[in-house]
Amino acid sequence: MLASSTPHDLLKEVFGFESFRPGQLEIIEAVRAGRDCVGVMPTGAGKSLTYQIPARLLGGTTLVVSPLIALMKDQVDAAVENGLKATFLNSSVEPEERRRRVDALRRGEYELVYAAPEGIEASVGWALEGVKLSLIAVDEAHCISHWGHDFRPAYRNLAGLKDRFAGVPILALTATATHEVVEDIASQLALRNPVMFRGSFFRPNLKLHGYLKVGRDGQPRPGAVTDTNGAIAALVRSRQGQSGIVYCLSRKSVESTAAFLSSKGVKAEAYHAGMTAEERTRVQDAFKADEADVIVATVAFGMGIDKPDIRFVIHKDMPRSIEAYYQEVGRAGRDGSPSDCVLFYSWADVMSYDRFSSDAPNPQLAEWHRRRVREMFRFAEARLCRHQQLVRLLGETLAPCGVSCDVCSASDLVREAAASMPAAVATRKSFGARAEPRPAGQRDDALFDRLRALRKKLAGSKRLPAYMVFTDATLLEMAARKPRTEDELRTVSGVGPKKLIEYGEAFLAEIAR
Repeated sequence: MLASSTPHDLLKEVFGFESFRPGQLEIIEAVRAGRDCVGVMPTGAGKSLTYQIPARLLGGTTLVVSPLIALMKDQVDAAVENGLKATFLNSSVEPEERRRRVDALRRGEYELVYAAPEGIEASVGWALEGVKLSLIAVDEAHCISHWGHDFRPAYRNLAGLKDRFAGVPILALTATATHEVVEDIASQLALRNPVMFRGSFFRPNLKLHGYLKVGRDGQPRPGAVTDTNGAIAALVRSRQGQSGIVYCLSRKSVESTAAFLSSKGVKAEAYHAGMTAEERTRVQDAFKADEADVIVATVAFGMGIDKPDIRFVIHKDMPRSIEAYYQEVGRAGRDGSPSDCVLFYSWADVMSYDRFSSDAPNPQLAEWHRRRVREMFRFAEARLCRHQQLVRLLGETLAPCGVSCDVCSASDLVREAAASMPAAVATRKSFGARAEPRPAGQRDDALFDRLRALRKKLAGSKRLPAYMVFTDATLLEMAARKPRTEDELRTVSGVGPKKLIEYGEAFLAEIAR
């Protein structure tokens, strides 16, 4: 352990932040004390810091179990950009490079090693023999539970972790888990008297809106949306240049919706499990590099997406459960800036899910899915504060949000979007990045746009997603404060020492210009 450093020291010195978000410090202190822990933290709450800071404090190596091989490179690149020593081991690594990484791992050269659950019982488990493991972090831990919204059989391979790596604390992390799922996670991982931390699910920067497509009888009701494609096109085009996701129930709908948006001049790409791995990777990379503004996708797209500046999530069809809805809208606004989440729903969506449920392996599971779908429909239909309903269904009590949903604010985004179309180019100022930066001051929108362009250029030269250079929230703060020296720049939230050295001169020059 690096006794001379505290969690707060590392937060500032490595990551460039002044204060912890709710729950981060409690979880860090629990694992530093050698305790098993389950952390249920909303998307965007900074789960990665709860194992990255202990990795530096505890010494040795921290194993991070991550569900998707395709995302590990991004996770490692983000850690390395912050000055951490990290790598990943999975089937995408060529044998010679794999041997090099394993040798370095056994020499203690990595603070973090990322691996998929499939590899723990096989080659990765072998590679870890003799390595001083200080912590095991299981990300997206709800995948281990049959009762979770995204069960993955490979996660059951983790059941023997506690015996295999005796004495090593396990940190299980998830953004959405009912009490039933949390208990199942602790049981499946054989956690011993774990510390349980459950954060607030309320994210006021997400503006929740719901629109009925048709009524239960299949006929339009007053106020219902009859042209869903047209409404989605208006919403997307009024947010020109912003990143967003449109979720659809079927692959066919994904392809037709993406084609429709493209025909309206939107830089849209389709994404679903029926595409080749190479094509899916191309689409993901284009989205991360800001070369595609909108991804139209099935639920195959999203888990582990770390892009913090997604400004809207639209559901063309209703999600299958409250937990799935929360997980999917939670991909918006991870940088804390206001983002719009628009749900289109109908009773026909419920019937579609009922047909899917008939394929469930047992009647009990099928009935469980049927109840979840109807719970989601009741949530969409109710004219009550959407945030209040949402967190109550996840086990939390909340007063009405007041301004962060259509019910409380009496707002109509579809109508606003249609009305704003003649001035679509100027809508970023109205709908995009509306949050004021931490310091008081007038933001310079022209400077913000120039900083984004610079970020994209620098990221492209290193083949990194743009947000790994700096997030939108950090650029907004720069545009408001206009730092002139390195000392002033390092006080901007999100500017750590490594990024200051690597990018500081270029951004200071752009601000001065």
